[in-house]
Amino acid sequence: MNKVNSFSERIVAWYDVHGRKTLPWQINKTPYRVWISEIMLQQTQVATVIPYYEKFMDSFPSISDLAKASEDDVLHHWTGLGYYARARNLHKAAKAICDQHNGQFPESLDEVIALSGIGRSTAGAILSLSLGQHHSILDGNVKRVLARHGAIEGWPGQKAVEQKLWTLTDSLTPKADVRKFNQAMMDIGSAVCTRSKPRCDVCPVAIDCKAQLAGRQSEFPGKKPKKTIPAKSAWMLVIKKDGQVILNKRPPAGIWGGLWCFPQFETEAELHEHVSIKFTGKNITHTDSEWLAGFRHTFSHFHLDIQPIVIELESTQDLTEFESSVMEQNQSLWYNIHHPAKVGLAAATERILSNLVALSAADPI
Repeated sequence: MNKVNSFSERIVAWYDVHGRKTLPWQINKTPYRVWISEIMLQQTQVATVIPYYEKFMDSFPSISDLAKASEDDVLHHWTGLGYYARARNLHKAAKAICDQHNGQFPESLDEVIALSGIGRSTAGAILSLSLGQHHSILDGNVKRVLARHGAIEGWPGQKAVEQKLWTLTDSLTPKADVRKFNQAMMDIGSAVCTRSKPRCDVCPVAIDCKAQLAGRQSEFPGKKPKKTIPAKSAWMLVIKKDGQVILNKRPPAGIWGGLWCFPQFETEAELHEHVSIKFTGKNITHTDSEWLAGFRHTFSHFHLDIQPIVIELESTQDLTEFESSVMEQNQSLWYNIHHPAKVGLAAATERILSNLVALSAADPI
């Protein structure tokens, strides 16, 4: 009886027939193009990434173009993708490449890992997919394939479990056809060895997959221990005038770092106190406050229940004095909801702006 082909041989053979080969970042491959795609694909589906990727590459076709861009422009191109630290790290890393590597993407694993926002798996993916270097990878999809095939118990977020998976992927990654193998592992994890209802009938390595043989596919990889996510509240102030609203730029660190948001308060009383202080003596008249529909925005570690309140300015006899009291120099702007500026917006900001546009269309002021 012939011996079953090795794990890597079956994976590569599957790729030759079924693997994805025409995604935008697979055409004219360079380390830069693959780098951008790998960062965008973290926490985001391929179908969602494609239009963002194409627009991003049109605007920043080279590392130097990205490095020279303003942070606002980079974040604007990222608006809607979420996990904005990825975009800030891309921008920071591009500047470092220009400063330290003459604008050429580094070609050693250690140098790539040293760049902001790039870990071992991402570095291995960039160098193997673009240059054919022999590096193993271990993204979320690959972890799932390997955890099932080897019946690796435990949650991959635990260091000991992750190390077992690294040892396994290192042993299986071939020196030849590493491009095909790594891409195939990601493709199989995405399209075949899915989180729910894995398609074991078309999997090239199902014949010796320990989880499949034991009928335990749903048990691997191990689940993250459940943790109660706390809920916080926030009140957001929408000061509106002639189709424009005031936005403030968030500090670089923390949630929505570097993005433009509405002024935020921890309590309703704090918001009203702020309004009272800023409007007193400024000869400003305005409508009564109007509540927009509240909503919940969920981060990885807490829920944020957001309640927006709109104050429409009616007369502006002393608008200059008012503006100086509510707008920080270079950190605030009047944002036209009908002719948007190209700046990075937090997801909550986008949602409130969409509601304002809809209300304006229904009842123009």
